[in-house]
Amino acid sequence: MKYKTFAAFVGPSIFLMLLFIAAPLISVFFQSFYITQPVFETVEVETCTPGFPTQTCVTEQKTQPIIGEDGKVVTTVKYVGLESYRNVLEPDRAWAALSAFDFRALLTIDFWKALRFTLTFTLVTLPLVIGAGLLIAVVVNNASRLIRGPIIFVSLLPFIITPVIGALSIRWLFIGDGIMTAFLEWAFSQNISMFAQGWTIELLMMFYRVWHVAPFAFVVFYAGLQTVNQDTLESAIIDGASRWERLRYVIIPHLMPLIVFISLIHLMDSYRVFEEIVGFSSQAHRISLQWLTYDFLTPDDSGNRSISRASASAMLTMIGIVVLLVPLLRKTWRDHKGGRV
Repeated sequence: MKYKTFAAFVGPSIFLMLLFIAAPLISVFFQSFYITQPVFETVEVETCTPGFPTQTCVTEQKTQPIIGEDGKVVTTVKYVGLESYRNVLEPDRAWAALSAFDFRALLTIDFWKALRFTLTFTLVTLPLVIGAGLLIAVVVNNASRLIRGPIIFVSLLPFIITPVIGALSIRWLFIGDGIMTAFLEWAFSQNISMFAQGWTIELLMMFYRVWHVAPFAFVVFYAGLQTVNQDTLESAIIDGASRWERLRYVIIPHLMPLIVFISLIHLMDSYRVFEEIVGFSSQAHRISLQWLTYDFLTPDDSGNRSISRASASAMLTMIGIVVLLVPLLRKTWRDHKGGRV
């Protein structure tokens, strides 16, 4: 392929990536070192109340923001260095909790509480998504052609549903007197409240993520199963290999690049978990790093937003994603170099 042809194909993608990914990322990085604050002024305000024979007046000083000629509050930008990161991480409190082996105290800090849930959510759902997707793919691949189409259609339905709508649907099944809650209460003959404690909400969120994402893994694995060398499988059958041995020693090694690909996609997506927090209304029990960033951007009672803290939280989230992806990227790079040799 000629260089001009290659540039014509790749150029628009690179431009859009620089415009919508690289530029905002650089902007967020710099914003994490600066803080924007309104400028205040102290004014004397005289308050008078009616009285007899004369009114009573009291003069007091009040602090109020300065309003510019455009009608907006005047703000100032100040360089604070790593102060926003310290405000998010709260290293003094975190170190004190770790030194005393008081993990409950550590989890009272919003960032570490969100990090604990995000890591647990990501690392627990990863093998479940891969296992469920591979299981569905193997079952569909071995099913008769008559029922293969309906099975594929039903298997893809969870992936088609909008994430927030799917999370709300699962929540409505279990909240209050939902259908599943009523069934469990009937089966166990006791009152059940799935949303009264955090661990049950966390399990429901993990169940929803696996239910929602497993069809994506299924599609990828099913496509990979169509490329398995049939001669190798027949040789394994002749040698007396069982179904499990054929799966372990023939199919899974063949699908390993796809397993790495799904792991990369899932790690990047699950580490930014947000829809489940909103759909299950779990803020009182469980929060994620992505939700923490959103919370910093939510205006307070005075209308101010913690943009600097939100930027610091976003950068810490990105660093966490990179740390999780490094082992898989190193494996991919080694396999690539080994394949070239």
